Amino acid sequence: MHDDEDLPARPRRRVEPLVLDRFDVDELRAYIAELKAEIARAEAAIDAKTGHRSVAEAFFRKPDGA
Repeated sequence: MHDDEDLPARPRRRVEPLVLDRFDVDELRAYIAELKAEIARAEAAIDAKTGHRSVAEAFFRKPDGA
């Protein structure tokens, strides 16, 4: 028998799935719009973080010919 400690940790879900059967079509469309807005927000955060990284890498890069 295995202890729970022996199992790899399962990643925490950021978004919990909803029971979609309870929604009508308009509510499902609104839900999709909310999810798309959250995806856009996450993508903007990724862009900002990768932009900062590029600036830092350029700052610390050794000059050519040095």
